[in-house]
Amino acid sequence: MNAPRIALVTGANQGLGRALVEGLAARMGPDDTVLLTGRDERRVTDAAREVAALPGTRSRVEGRVLDVTDTDAIAHLADELRQRYGGVDIVISNAVTRMLPGESQSERADEFIDVSNTATHAMLRSFGPVLRPGGRFLVVASSLGTLGHLDPALHDLFDGASLDQVEYAVESWRSAVHHRTTAEAGWPLWLNVPSKVAQVAAVRAVAAERRQDDLASDTLIASVCPGMVDTATSRPWFDDFSQAKSPAEAASAVLDLVFAEHVDPALYGELVRFGAALDWHSGKPLVEQDLKLTP
Repeated sequence: MNAPRIALVTGANQGLGRALVEGLAARMGPDDTVLLTGRDERRVTDAAREVAALPGTRSRVEGRVLDVTDTDAIAHLADELRQRYGGVDIVISNAVTRMLPGESQSERADEFIDVSNTATHAMLRSFGPVLRPGGRFLVVASSLGTLGHLDPALHDLFDGASLDQVEYAVESWRSAVHHRTTAEAGWPLWLNVPSKVAQVAAVRAVAAERRQDDLASDTLIASVCPGMVDTATSRPWFDDFSQAKSPAEAASAVLDLVFAEHVDPALYGELVRFGAALDWHSGKPLVEQDLKLTP
């Protein structure tokens, strides 16, 4: 008899995160537990109760308050799950900051970087070591996370970098934002681009260190692109949503990767979109004027 499995999803109150929890709870067994996390206690409690009551839910669903900008809280939760369950089996790092096109990129930079990048680094550092053999650890990013979306002068900061080096690059970028020197350094104005590249680079860094042992135990660490998802976070940025997926549709593709019978070595450590790895060096810098960004 297999041991009960433990799954954890961050940023899970609504949108894609909520859909991921619903999908996990439907695909996992009655002895398994899905931890739905978010910052607001009431919303977390309500969301967990609502998912637990869905007709298709099979597993236990528990709400846990977790502010991903609190790296100590992340470490504490990882240690708690290690002591209580012996580790975790599925981790999906999905927290994101909602930002509107008219908002100042520089004024929102700290919050955006803390949620998207500092939290990703902390999740990898704290939950990587407690991921049980055969587990799955996915960081939700986007196709903007390929290196080619950055100025070539910045590629060496992330290509082949260690996690420490990725963290240093992110803090250098943050400093450039505060000192209004991003343009001279080659950083794009839109926070989403360097943030996603750094997320993917962080995953690649950790995966490079673990690859041999993880593949031997059928364990997966990867970043994922769910494609365009019709959510309150993405809708303000795009005019045409005719090709967008619902959160449930996008979650299904991500969960297919989670529940694949065996890990495909070609996907390990990569940015995966709809079951295929994206070329890390692909992409090209965006024409930011089209986005009508506010500095």
